[in-house]
Amino acid sequence: MDPVLQEGIESMGFVDSTEVQAKTIPAICEGHDVIACAQTGTGKTAAFVIPMLNKLLQSSSNQLNCLVIAPTRELVLQIDEQITGLSYFTDASSIAVYGGSDGSLFEVEKNALKTGVNIIVATPGRLLSHLGLNYFKTNTIDFLVLDEADRMLEMGFYEDIVKIVEYLPVKRQTVMFSATMPSKIRKLAREILDQPMEVNIAISKPAENVLQAAYVVYEGQKLPLIKSLLKNKENLQRIVVFASSKKSAKDLITELVRANFNAKAIHSDLDQKEREQVILDFKNKKIQILVGTDIISRGIDIEDIDLVVNYDVPNDAESYVHRVGRTARASSSGVALTLINPQDQYKFKEIETLIEKEIHKIAIPEELGEAPEYNPKKMPGKRPFYKKKNNQKFRKRNNR
Repeated sequence: MDPVLQEGIESMGFVDSTEVQAKTIPAICEGHDVIACAQTGTGKTAAFVIPMLNKLLQSSSNQLNCLVIAPTRELVLQIDEQITGLSYFTDASSIAVYGGSDGSLFEVEKNALKTGVNIIVATPGRLLSHLGLNYFKTNTIDFLVLDEADRMLEMGFYEDIVKIVEYLPVKRQTVMFSATMPSKIRKLAREILDQPMEVNIAISKPAENVLQAAYVVYEGQKLPLIKSLLKNKENLQRIVVFASSKKSAKDLITELVRANFNAKAIHSDLDQKEREQVILDFKNKKIQILVGTDIISRGIDIEDIDLVVNYDVPNDAESYVHRVGRTARASSSGVALTLINPQDQYKFKEIETLIEKEIHKIAIPEELGEAPEYNPKKMPGKRPFYKKKNNQKFRKRNNR
């Protein structure tokens, strides 16, 4: 690495590389296209930021050279923050470009793009808005990163990504990071990558140092249980609670604040400044409990989250891995608890199947009454069903 970049790496406190960094950084520095499958919390942001900055320093260019595309504003800001830290002793410049902001920020982004910047970190929709106005050139971009590509496709950005790539030079280096590798990701990779090296790191498994457990409850027992769980957790500095919907998050935060917990919620009804302030307060330990939806499951990078609680079972097994990945980051340990109502038992069984592990079920406190049995095969919920045709049984999955 360039000595100036090495100084930035050391100032960030980086000593040993993670597995994904050790396997991808050399390949990227050698100029290969790379597709890497690695779950959240494995150090993948630095895995592309470090070689990207090294490439910039070697070129000594003041032009726009690098483009990073990520699915959410929170992740864009997180990546830009990491770039700022690692490039502190260099002259490299970057800008975060994301939607949902007021018009004045759009003008700031526009002016920065017109006057010149080395690195753009952007959400797809906002970037297309700027590209459509034709006031900055993309012909010098020779390094493209797609971070959390699977999440972008889940959010419907496939066509946007293809449109963005059409603005870029054909001769470029492209790096793609994804937590999962569904067929759509492979199709996208075939379209935009050139003979990529493939790296696979611990697909779809929570970190070994996460203590996972669950409570089997009726829906009406969830609120008193979580209050009981959080009541004696003054020693835990940061706790994240995931709800399945914006309404569920709002209802839960109302009850927690009413019960005098130091908690705030983050959801799509907050404007960008409010969301950024909540995240900042949580990072600075002004807030102990952060309640949110899956919008934060991949959008915050805080190393010492002590406890993750799934107030609602996530709708798909992959989301569970990302939620749980908020704790036990950077070799620390953590605890992840899930509250399972009868309707969600089948979904939770799918999670156990994916991670190839039966998660320990803890008995609820006696004062909360009798709990339901954990028996996913008998409980109602979304599951396969059978129908007869010509006296034969055919299995058909419900759409999720």
